[in-house]
Amino acid sequence: MVRFEEVGVLPEPGDNVAIASRRLEAGTEIDLDGTAVTLPHTVLEGHRFVIAPVAPGDALTSWNTPFARASRDLVPGDYVCTPTSLAAVTARGVEGLPDEPSATNEPLDPYELDESALNFGQQVTSVEQPGTFLGYPREQGPAGTRNHVVLMATSSRSSGFVTELARRFDGAAAGDGVVPVAHTEGGEDEVPNNLHFLLATLAGFTLNPNVGAVLIVDTEDDVVSGQAIKDFMAEHDYPSIKVPHAFFTRQAGFEHDLTSAGALVEPWLPTVDNQTREEVPLADLKIALQCGGSDAFSGISANPLAGLVGAEVIKHGGAAVLAETDELIGAEPYVLKNVRDLATARRFLSIVRSFKERVGWHGHTAEGNPSGGNVYRGLYNIVLKSIGAARKLPREVRLDHVIDYGELLPGWDGEGPKAGRCNGYIFMDSPGNDLESVAGQIGSGCNLIFFTTGNGSITNFPFVPTLKFVTTTARYERLHAEMDVNAGKYLTGTPMTDLTAETFDLTVRVASGELSAGERAGHSQVSIWRNWKQSGPREGISITTDGRMSRKLTDLPAEDSDAPLDGLPLTGLVGPGRTSARLLQVDDRLVPEAVGLILPTSLCSGQIALRLAAQAELEKWAGDAVTRMVALPHTEGCGSSGGASEETFARIMVGYLLHPNTRMALLLEHGCEKTHNDYFRSRLVEAGKDPSRFGWASIQADGGLDAVGIKVKDWFNSFDLDKPVEQRGNLGSLTVGLEARGRLTDETAAVMALIGQEIVGSGGSVVLSSRGALLADAGFRTAAFGSADEVGPTIAHGQRLAQPGWHVMRMPGTDWMETATGFGASGVQQILAHVAGGTLSAQRFVPVVEFSNDASTVATYGDDLDAVATGSAEEQARTGLETIAAVASRQLVPKAVASGNVGFQITRGLLGTSM
Repeated sequence: MVRFEEVGVLPEPGDNVAIASRRLEAGTEIDLDGTAVTLPHTVLEGHRFVIAPVAPGDALTSWNTPFARASRDLVPGDYVCTPTSLAAVTARGVEGLPDEPSATNEPLDPYELDESALNFGQQVTSVEQPGTFLGYPREQGPAGTRNHVVLMATSSRSSGFVTELARRFDGAAAGDGVVPVAHTEGGEDEVPNNLHFLLATLAGFTLNPNVGAVLIVDTEDDVVSGQAIKDFMAEHDYPSIKVPHAFFTRQAGFEHDLTSAGALVEPWLPTVDNQTREEVPLADLKIALQCGGSDAFSGISANPLAGLVGAEVIKHGGAAVLAETDELIGAEPYVLKNVRDLATARRFLSIVRSFKERVGWHGHTAEGNPSGGNVYRGLYNIVLKSIGAARKLPREVRLDHVIDYGELLPGWDGEGPKAGRCNGYIFMDSPGNDLESVAGQIGSGCNLIFFTTGNGSITNFPFVPTLKFVTTTARYERLHAEMDVNAGKYLTGTPMTDLTAETFDLTVRVASGELSAGERAGHSQVSIWRNWKQSGPREGISITTDGRMSRKLTDLPAEDSDAPLDGLPLTGLVGPGRTSARLLQVDDRLVPEAVGLILPTSLCSGQIALRLAAQAELEKWAGDAVTRMVALPHTEGCGSSGGASEETFARIMVGYLLHPNTRMALLLEHGCEKTHNDYFRSRLVEAGKDPSRFGWASIQADGGLDAVGIKVKDWFNSFDLDKPVEQRGNLGSLTVGLEARGRLTDETAAVMALIGQEIVGSGGSVVLSSRGALLADAGFRTAAFGSADEVGPTIAHGQRLAQPGWHVMRMPGTDWMETATGFGASGVQQILAHVAGGTLSAQRFVPVVEFSNDASTVATYGDDLDAVATGSAEEQARTGLETIAAVASRQLVPKAVASGNVGFQITRGLLGTSM
């Protein structure tokens, strides 16, 4: 028999369920206040068990807040599990579980504010002698904790450019370094629904205290441009940018523009590098409070600790900023227990309602927020997750302000040394998606991040340091190289006051220049609140405020749900040519290349996958079995809605795993995402594939970055595959995506149709975008299909083809990189794009070949073109076909690939939204 104190944690006195502090097997006997209790089922670490009798329908409570209702009579020792949590642990192969859930989730009824019961209290008392840290003073506001040169893309169209430009400044003496801000937003032809949030965040980045100089880069005809940012800042009374800065529009070849942009940045480097730290008030600290990969102990150790250290910063005149709106739904009473005034309370609830409405337009509710890792680690539903997340707001701290996503902190709209001296506790609207939420906080002016985690999230931001608080000692010891604070010491007896003092001291040291664990690891990424497609309720799709939806997902129109189609080709015209190519024999197929793929299962493992793929390429982990190593970092897999968008995401991921060019593939999970390794194992089984063919690694479960790197290397090293043998073939062995961007003439339409005719006539496949210029052109349709009649899609976005021939892929938007990524998942092995008026970024996996017959484009962007088409339509088509063959034969590397102008981006479809 074990004592309760050895195996259980009670969040607050009066709760009727406790949290298991370690895994308890069925049959375990516990001494509960002198009574022997036997557990009838296995209870995982972080999951809950009953400590007092609960009648059917009665509330199960943590922190004295109902989170579920008993489904039957429950007695001490019974395992608390809802349908969702039981399914999650069953899917992981856990034994000793009950056959039926013991509880149902607490309904998410709209919170009704009792204004008469509000407590308009005082903020925590300021210290008599405020402290200081060593920072970088800024003319436009608070001092910086870091001093970076930032290269910022206004849209996804320039993300590859700023990434490559920053790479060319690696190691340069420039303060804390030159970093890119590359992201996925603003790349479509239409004005995005997230435009205000996007502009606010980008404008805020330019003013962030940690920015010592900034280059703002756009591309001609961007909807989200440098001018749009200037206009936004003027319209909303932003202070002017005081650090060295410039706006740069790409309007020539990639290398030419890199040189021109580099010439703007170069003079800033010594200026930034010569700046020194000075003693500045702790009032200049603006702390972003975040949680990710949360578990059942987040609300007991890490979140309260982060909140209390934030309170210490407030006592010294600084500010702490809470976010993640959907992760406070269900915890409204706690958040509003101590509030500045009625207007602040009403604004907070208004933002919650607005968030619910936006998610509801897409057919979702906040219950979709908890990730697979959250549920597996004991956060059964959004109520439990929200209560724990709200603990970053200590009971004695007052909520002072509520702001929009990316909105400057109150007080920042002035000039002079006191500008931005906002203090107190602020809530900022944002999704629960960690990276998207952090970006908004940085746009608001935060210069240090507290990131609490149960599973061990490793994410970092490029120019603001992150302190990671982990909830348990066991997880800290497993991931100590990636974590900064062991909040788990509280669970084993260290007083919270001692931990608060220790962590406050660490905060001052890191603000003064000591590197965080994430900075030592050297990886980071940016994701801004992603665009959403619905701008209001739609009959049959949207969920109303009372939680009802009139139709099921399976009843939705195919265009909305992106449901799979039969994959059979269209009837089209074919040509007689047979352009030859030197292909590779791999197993039973002829392919242009044999790829070794490291596929991150979510956004949080993306940058690590990139690093590992680069190392694998350099050190030839797979020997001669592959022609190159590729990683595909993306923004999905966690922090977004399920349903149709998740199905599209899963289809895309499986499409790359099963792509004809993929010879070896390993999946790299972060460890706490919705779409973890086990998720994709089941998806592969559904597709009729053997999961043992693939490699599987986990950053968290395998013990951190060094350990997982060794595991990945060992997996690729374990194969003894022969080098692929060259064999003569033709373009009929390929699947090619055809695309036209910019001005499309009748002649160009005819050229592209002739190219497609030969590929299909040779036995190959051609894939077009349903939103592309080619399919919209009547002349092209006539030349390709023999009729100007409109044609519909043959495959869903990223769906693999059932038979070769002419195909149209459903495309929910116009973003180029999302189009290219969908093409690749469908099996496209190369994309031929005719460009007029500007060139495109390449895709990481699928080579993008760019050619043009437009004289002005050739004159301006000729250095970026892989071929120039001249002569008759037939001669131009021959140029395109021979260029495809040269790339397929590995005789030509597309220029966008060679220059590093590459990307990868997954669509969320019409019903996806951040959560």
